[in-house]
Amino acid sequence: MHALLNFKQGVTDPSGFLSSWSAEVDCCDWKGVICSNITSRVTGISLPCSTTLPIYSDGEDKSHCLTGSIHLSLLLVELEFLDYLDFTNNDFSALQFDYLHNHNCHNLSIPTSSRHCVNSSILSYLDLSLNWNLVISSLQWLPYISTLEYLNLCTVDLSEETNWLPLVTKLSSLSVLNMCDSKLKDLSLSLQYANFTALQVLDLSGNEFKSELPKWLFNLSSTVYVLDLSYNSLIGHLPKDLLNLRELEELAMEDNNLDGPIPDWLGEFEQLKTLILGVNMFSGSIPTNLGNLSTLITLDVASNPLTGVVSERNLAKLSKLKLLYIYSENYKSFDSALIFDFDSHWIPPFQLEELVLGFSNPNLPSWLYTQRSIKSLTILQSSFEAPHKFWDFLSTVVEVRLEDNLIDGDMSSVLLNSTFIDLSSNGLKGCLPNLSPNVVIVSLSNNSLSGELSPLLCGHNVSKGKNKLLFLDISLNNISRGLTNCWKNWKSLVAIHLGSNNLSGKIPKSLGFLSNLTSLHLHENKLHGEIPLSLQNCRSLLVFNVRNNHLSGNIPDWISHTVMALQLRSNYFGGKISPKICQMSSLIILDIAQNAISGYIPNCLGNIKTLLFNNASWNKFSVLFPSVRHRSFFNSDNLELVTKGQVLEYDSNLHFMTLIDMSSNNLSGTIPPQLFSLIGLSSLNLSNNKLAGKIPNEIGNMKNLESLDFSTNQLSGESPQSLSSLSFLGYLNLSFNNLTGKIPLGTQLQGFSAFSYMGNRDLCGPPVTKMCFQNDTHKETELVDEDGTQSEFLSWFYIGIESGFVTGFLGISCAIFLNKKLRYAYFKFLYDLRDRLYVMVIVNMNPFR
Repeated sequence: MHALLNFKQGVTDPSGFLSSWSAEVDCCDWKGVICSNITSRVTGISLPCSTTLPIYSDGEDKSHCLTGSIHLSLLLVELEFLDYLDFTNNDFSALQFDYLHNHNCHNLSIPTSSRHCVNSSILSYLDLSLNWNLVISSLQWLPYISTLEYLNLCTVDLSEETNWLPLVTKLSSLSVLNMCDSKLKDLSLSLQYANFTALQVLDLSGNEFKSELPKWLFNLSSTVYVLDLSYNSLIGHLPKDLLNLRELEELAMEDNNLDGPIPDWLGEFEQLKTLILGVNMFSGSIPTNLGNLSTLITLDVASNPLTGVVSERNLAKLSKLKLLYIYSENYKSFDSALIFDFDSHWIPPFQLEELVLGFSNPNLPSWLYTQRSIKSLTILQSSFEAPHKFWDFLSTVVEVRLEDNLIDGDMSSVLLNSTFIDLSSNGLKGCLPNLSPNVVIVSLSNNSLSGELSPLLCGHNVSKGKNKLLFLDISLNNISRGLTNCWKNWKSLVAIHLGSNNLSGKIPKSLGFLSNLTSLHLHENKLHGEIPLSLQNCRSLLVFNVRNNHLSGNIPDWISHTVMALQLRSNYFGGKISPKICQMSSLIILDIAQNAISGYIPNCLGNIKTLLFNNASWNKFSVLFPSVRHRSFFNSDNLELVTKGQVLEYDSNLHFMTLIDMSSNNLSGTIPPQLFSLIGLSSLNLSNNKLAGKIPNEIGNMKNLESLDFSTNQLSGESPQSLSSLSFLGYLNLSFNNLTGKIPLGTQLQGFSAFSYMGNRDLCGPPVTKMCFQNDTHKETELVDEDGTQSEFLSWFYIGIESGFVTGFLGISCAIFLNKKLRYAYFKFLYDLRDRLYVMVIVNMNPFR
């Protein structure tokens, strides 16, 4: 109990998970503590953190998980019967192990009960995986827990430990070793043998190995049945020495740089159940010997530069096959992929659950229709005809992915019934298909579909109140007419993408029924009128994008305060910017450019909380929905933004962008200094307005600014010296204003071209050509007396100097031109000077030629 309470003091428990850990209660009754039924001694601690994946997030929310430091040596010394430790999926950042050199461990005169030796531990199970922030710089403590049988350090940062393999091999009882995504770099190529006498599972996937497969790998114990080296940068061929691991049941080498042909000797593994070779550089044909692997359940050779013919011989004896991934990645067009040459009457000996295909045949393989257990079907980069029989077959499949194909088929009479449907980029034609109430996610983007939205949303198949649709994407098509008014039948919708069509009319009020809506994209259509007030009911809205339409009225200030991206650019919005917009405390993108907005820039914009700090990367625009086989459908919101003088598209990196763009409006007044308290802002564009006054000196606070455009306004005065402190500035445009004085000195400011400053007649200094005369002002000041009148003495003094210069110049000129000898001598001196200068220039230029 004392040891456990000390451990509790070293961790932070934001959710009170350890609230039951109290001296007033028997520690065997504490949450997460496991005790022996016979001795009542503590034998295990199980404190995994369960997390849920929100729809919009950078990742799992771990704010309720345990944090702090794991005092491992304290637990192992005090809890002598501890056999099991599970701290999975928490947020620990450090691990302490303080008893490595305890002199008591080696003092035999001290009774065993008093030695406090870690190597007396009987711990057999240790799981620290999925603690993303946990960094372990050394594994020197591992050999002191010699009884370990199960060790899982996946996602723990081990990048500083270069001697990991020799230390791990000292665990003679180890049977399961998981060190995936641990930033390991060294595979110990010089090592011939690794003393893993009991090892059964080795997972080193997702690390940073950039070498060939090491020799010690082929000399592992024959008891190894799982070997996973996926997601590294391994090179070379698969060596035949892998056959030494005769009991291998799972071989995963996905996503490396392995090359050469797929070896035919792989067909000799009699126990192999999983063979994953996808996303490599394997070339040639698929060996027919793989068809002899009668125990095989998963076969993945997808996304390799494979060629040749695939027939029933490649799959002949795979009676247990459930997952098949087979397509080539070396083709630029649809006529050079793998060729499927299956007998039209062939019936496979397997019933697949998941199938991924890519082929060049004009027709689908006939055996596809014999598969009645498929839950997931993917066809990529293929060209084929899709008859009604095919669409009827798809209605029985839970997850359908047909992407980047050329499909000859009309969708008008098709009923989509799958839970997950992605039919993007296939060249599909006809009107929109019908949706059954079972559909949760559907993407029909980037096709040639036409017609109206009404058949899809208001047709007779629509079930009122029973629809499950969460995600709808019909962008990049030719859909016309209005947005319809049937949205109340689709209240479960979370994301709507209807951009880049020919939609017209007004935004319907019924969109206000979608209280769960987080993302609404209606950009690049022909919508007009005002944004309906009913959208204020969409309290979960995070992204609102209506750019490039014909919308009018005032900027909506009633939109949800949780909105993160508001893009209204290129419309006909007018009026003034309401101070209520400052209450959108989550805003990181405000784009109202190219409208007719007038008035002043509100001072309160400097209060937008998310832009006050440089933490925008925590705000991710991604939609995550559960899919089959424990996967998730991931979709990133994307926006086209004008920054750094060009139009850039942001999708998966959108959450890193922070922007305010009010350009090309009728804004007037001065730039409020409060605006420059937004130190998290990376792009600010106020160009093409009627802003006047000086650029506030507070602009130097915006240390993260990368793009700044104040061009084509009426700004005056000198550029503030604080501009030179914007060290990340990659784009600057101050052109066509009334700025004066010297351009502030600074590496960034002098690095821009003169175009950044053109149109400011009185600006001087690099990079513009006009020179600054710093002493001019000082000289003029000296000519003025204390009462402000010019000094009479100094005036006559300068007049005398000018008169003397003129008189002397005329005297010398007359002497030269009236005296012949003097004139010849003078011109001879000039010619000699010219020749000397010419020779000097030539001599000094030779080294550079």
